[in-house]
Amino acid sequence: MLVVTKFGGSSLSCATQFAKVKKIVESDAKRKIVVVSALGKRDSSDTKITDLLYILHAHLKYGVPYEDIWEMLKTRFLTIKEELGLHHAIEEDLESLKKELNKTISEDYLVSRGEYLTAKLMSSYLGYQFVDAKDLICFNYDGKIDYNLTEKKVRLAFSEYGILVVPGFYGAYPNGSIKLLSRGGSDVTGSILAKCLNVSLYENWTDVPGILAADPRIIDHPKAIKEITYEELRELSYMGANVLHEETVFPVQSLNIPINLKNTNDPDNPGTLIKNVCDDTSEIITGLAGKKEFVSFNITKDHMSNEVGFLRKALTIFEKYHVSVDHIPSGIDTFSVIVSATNIEKCQYEIITDLKAELGAEVSLDSDIALVAVVGRNMARRSGICGSIFETLGKENISVKLLAQGPSELNIIIGVSQKDYEGTLKSLYKNLIA
Repeated sequence: MLVVTKFGGSSLSCATQFAKVKKIVESDAKRKIVVVSALGKRDSSDTKITDLLYILHAHLKYGVPYEDIWEMLKTRFLTIKEELGLHHAIEEDLESLKKELNKTISEDYLVSRGEYLTAKLMSSYLGYQFVDAKDLICFNYDGKIDYNLTEKKVRLAFSEYGILVVPGFYGAYPNGSIKLLSRGGSDVTGSILAKCLNVSLYENWTDVPGILAADPRIIDHPKAIKEITYEELRELSYMGANVLHEETVFPVQSLNIPINLKNTNDPDNPGTLIKNVCDDTSEIITGLAGKKEFVSFNITKDHMSNEVGFLRKALTIFEKYHVSVDHIPSGIDTFSVIVSATNIEKCQYEIITDLKAELGAEVSLDSDIALVAVVGRNMARRSGICGSIFETLGKENISVKLLAQGPSELNIIIGVSQKDYEGTLKSLYKNLIA
């Protein structure tokens, strides 16, 4: 049994958090691979090390004085070393980096030093072997990960050392130059290592008790989800429920490796378990998520249903303008194309003109749409869910503009006016989940 354990920036913000991490790692001998993000915020007024490094790069690039930023960075790392009594000479690492600071320094390289230096401190604290991510995560020059070479290097490092601390968020091209993953990519680093070693579990430790059943900015103290399938997570993430980096799932899902999201500040809480198949049938609705700022192109034409290829012609126009389509609710002689408002800001009138010319149809625009996703793997086993949704919203005088359900019955998408967005989430949570 082997576990890859990843700790986010909030779990590594100060010496006190480092101590929590050590206690967690040492409490389970299976936690042999530890992945770390860069030092996070100590409080709401603080700045993440990653953000400081991005600012530092901008100052270097444009010749702006950077000494104050450098001192902030240096102090953060030295303080943790001193408070924990670590022996690793982090001063030498910092001094070496300072000598490299110039206006042509690679942004990817400079920003990656946040994870690099954090991992150096953590490896010293845990007594684990530090292994640089640039020697494990291998990118091709097209920016894609070479999984075959990465797996060989990961397995070799693990066989050689047995216990590892690896910085997240970056890897390297064949020539050794640093390549960052997208922001939040330390989650992905852990997932890649878990896949390469085919571990029994991938743990992701942060400052929340798992995935919440609704947005805590709208719902007061929403419940944490105990178990969720990868498919459900994908549905909720697509609609804005961002707890994990979206690319985290793919490496481990193919091998059916579960992900356990847990809270560093409450390690006894079981958190949320993500896997391909969940046994828990206690909850009908797994979670709610949503977004504002959608637009509906409403297309109407008599006897449309008799015209072969009508829908294809319409979608070709959206493809022409590189607009991704979210939903297509339809009737006999009408259908709507729902897209994100941000994707059509510069081309909505051109799209309308082309639709009218190409289809010979009436086209109208509804720019007042918010979408709410009701997600639950157990909905397919229960009747009356849509009825409960309509009853709940009807009591709140919320008009439903559209309703869509996927063939797997995993989700129900509800379209409402943007003014009703928060009210929709609150009423559905109260009546379907709480």
